Amino acid sequence: MSTGDWNYDETLRDRIAANLAGYARREAPVAGLKPAAVSVVLAPTGAEGRTGLILTRRAPRMSRHAGQYALPGGRVDPGETALAAARRELHEELGVETEPGQVLGALDDLPTRSGYRVTPFVVWLGAAATIRPSPDEIARVFRIPLADLFAGRGRGGNSEDATGAEDEAGVFSLYIPTLGHDLFAPTAAILDHFREVSLMGRSTPAVHFGEPAFARR
Repeated sequence: MSTGDWNYDETLRDRIAANLAGYARREAPVAGLKPAAVSVVLAPTGAEGRTGLILTRRAPRMSRHAGQYALPGGRVDPGETALAAARRELHEELGVETEPGQVLGALDDLPTRSGYRVTPFVVWLGAAATIRPSPDEIARVFRIPLADLFAGRGRGGNSEDATGAEDEAGVFSLYIPTLGHDLFAPTAAILDHFREVSLMGRSTPAVHFGEPAFARR
């Protein structure tokens, strides 16, 4: 499949589900980390019926990671599974109710420097779904075309969230044309892993990444 042919249809849905089903995901150790879950939400974008993913920018009043780009998600509550947390957060942040069948699979757990073990799920939203972002949590919602994930790693030019002296070695980023600048780890690492496994069908583990200092606040 060409990287430009990401039509929002059953063919793509089935391909992604099959790629995830055939991938042996890696679980991160639980000790010392707080469990969290996020969703790579796939939805139609643009008039051509192409597929995009939902990226949010967190509200500036949030106590953690304020103003940062993020995938929908959050902490796993006591007694809750990671999948239940991902679905709950989708409803709380974007007003979206999902059925179990819309979850196509899961990717590798990612430990973050801010102390979380993040489990990413891939969710097929459905063309008729309406997104209603919570103003208390979400400042803006972006629909990022899947083709943007192939633009390249680490091209720089992020004037708002530029890396600096406090950053860890090996900071990982993806250049996202729709944003006009880089998106940094851990979100960038999740999307890189999603591209490799879900879209390309490769058994590529999630990258080991450094994070910019702002991502740990």
